[in-house]
Amino acid sequence: MRDRAEPRTVAEPVRGQATRHRIIEAAARLCAERRGSEPTVSEIAEAAGVFPNQVTYYFGSKDSLLVHAAFLGLLHDTRRIERLGRAAGDAATFRSNIARGVLAIPSLPTVAKALAAAVSKPDLAPVVEKHLQLLFRQSERYLSRLAADRGWTLGRPLDAEVKTFWSTALGAVLLVRAGAQGTSSDLDLAGTLTVADRDSVAD
Repeated sequence: MRDRAEPRTVAEPVRGQATRHRIIEAAARLCAERRGSEPTVSEIAEAAGVFPNQVTYYFGSKDSLLVHAAFLGLLHDTRRIERLGRAAGDAATFRSNIARGVLAIPSLPTVAKALAAAVSKPDLAPVVEKHLQLLFRQSERYLSRLAADRGWTLGRPLDAEVKTFWSTALGAVLLVRAGAQGTSSDLDLAGTLTVADRDSVAD
């Protein structure tokens, strides 16, 4: 009896994780398809092949799910941005490619919206913080490896470089959403990066 029960106790969390991920993927896909309008819980559930009450079971609220979905979309987008960075032959081109690419990714406004929601709904703050830390760690690993491979230097500590860059990018989108004149493309995001060729630093 005990041997038969054990596989179920192990498989149950695995099935739950798969269902949870499927719901996040469905929400991220629907949000990407409908920029400016949020999908309903029923629409997300249908797209994920689950019941609507499973959305609240796994995430507590639709707002929490949309935060997860927003950052999943951003992490997907950053993979394309990383390819742009690796294609750069020098540090100046890297700074330009990364800045231009990040300001153009479709998930950035959705993430900025999630940040704004966390301000008005404190229960979302831990969810946002968890995803921000994941974004920062991924960016730090990427930049550290690329800089080491290319012999590039940084003018500030790695963690500060990453946080300054993403804070500026997301802050620009928040300002535009709040009604500030201009667009996020008016920002000199490349200027926030201190990545430089070693030879230019020596000069």
